[in-house]
Amino acid sequence: MFSRILITGGAGFIGSHLSDELLARGYKVRVIDSLLPQVHGASQQRPEYLCDDVELIVGDVRDEELMAKALDGVDAVFHLAAAVGVGQSMYQIANYSDANCLGTATLVELLAKRSVAKLVVASSMSVYGEGLYRSSSGEIHQGVERKLDQLKRREWEVCGQDGERLQPIPTPESKTPSVASVYALSKYYQERLCLATGPAYGIPTIALRFFNVYGARQALSNPYTGVMAIFSSRILNDRAPLVNEDGQQHRDFIYVKDVALACRLALESEDSSGCVFNVGTGTCCTIEKLARDLARYLDHEDLEPEITGRYRIGDIRHCFADISRARGILGFRPRYSLEAGLTEMLDWLAEQTAEDLAHAASHELMKRGLSG
Repeated sequence: MFSRILITGGAGFIGSHLSDELLARGYKVRVIDSLLPQVHGASQQRPEYLCDDVELIVGDVRDEELMAKALDGVDAVFHLAAAVGVGQSMYQIANYSDANCLGTATLVELLAKRSVAKLVVASSMSVYGEGLYRSSSGEIHQGVERKLDQLKRREWEVCGQDGERLQPIPTPESKTPSVASVYALSKYYQERLCLATGPAYGIPTIALRFFNVYGARQALSNPYTGVMAIFSSRILNDRAPLVNEDGQQHRDFIYVKDVALACRLALESEDSSGCVFNVGTGTCCTIEKLARDLARYLDHEDLEPEITGRYRIGDIRHCFADISRARGILGFRPRYSLEAGLTEMLDWLAEQTAEDLAHAASHELMKRGLSG
């Protein structure tokens, strides 16, 4: 059904693994990527990990002329291109809004003139804000958020109006979004714009809400990327992982190869147009446990996590995925447990060097009043 696939942001962490998945299934793959220095380093060279069979176009998705060239002869599009980072998005507001929103608008406006057979857009679990919660009486709570004065008191857990501590439960796609950062808002815009305009022009469109993705090829020197990469960078530099709040936040960590699998299944699915799918494992882990496990896997058990007791504006307490919809419609079943994913990631990590910029990023947020 499909011959040539375009992946925007395709030279990055997730995009390169998706390229591998698609090439293995016989698809031709073209990617467009701006090779941002924050992600790819100052040289901005073609990444060594990007398969030679991938056609790379270097440029920005906001460049209409270049995007038209990238779309030539393409049957389907994965839209992964985005500026990524909750904390940084709260002070680079114009940059994140322009890159993520205008970039998506440029793409869909071009698709309105040259239809493709499928559009899959990468969304994020960040659009939920806090995940779903349940009280001791069984009542489901959504839309509950922690206020700034609560964070300043170091009262970390989400509570109901009566002060009862609520218990986190798996978050389904039906939960009403509640964006807590500029990044989350821009990802929700990307998702909604694609789902609104794609069908209007006869393009089957799917949104995938990625949870916490980890694995080889992450940008370890980018202090605004995923917590797994940030912790890895600290440990590789013989420094203790910095854990915000009390470390008991719950997240759903999914190995990047499972994300690539979910993307391919979405591409090949015939019954999912207009749908939104969570892409996670359906299991959760605390941030403190993750830090300890990663240090142990990297033979640095002596590096006890540093529980900072600090907060960041835009961070949420608990969120992990209900993947029933992806399992039932796409046939998606994650193949990697956290332990299996970390084990496979170790060989890559052992060969990496990383510049630890976690303290600098934390200082930047504190200076701007976005952390405390």
